Amino acid sequence: MTRVKTSVASRKRRKKILSMAKGYRGGRSKLYRVAKQEVAKALNYAYRDRRARKREFRRLWILRINAATREHGLSYSSFMNGLRRAQLGVDRKMLSDLAVNDPRVFAELVNIVKEKLSA
Repeated sequence: MTRVKTSVASRKRRKKILSMAKGYRGGRSKLYRVAKQEVAKALNYAYRDRRARKREFRRLWILRINAATREHGLSYSSFMNGLRRAQLGVDRKMLSDLAVNDPRVFAELVNIVKEKLSA
């Protein structure tokens, strides 16, 4: 059986890990074994935080909508309930943007919701 030389493949593999570890401090960017551990940890954090970011933004949007609706004398939950009753399909991201950047339009939405809730 012929001998398999893996120097090219292993060098490529190590180079890939070390290039991913660029910018890490000290041996974490220079030593392969340490860099491999740090890159694995970094990739785990990246995977986890891509999901966490979605949760954090949703919390922020809800917070902004709640603050804006309370200025008009409504709670967040009753506002969202009124939106559903009025069959207005506006998502939280857009509502939050309206509350921050265009309060006049948001106030109109609140008035529509108040009419639906009182009826």
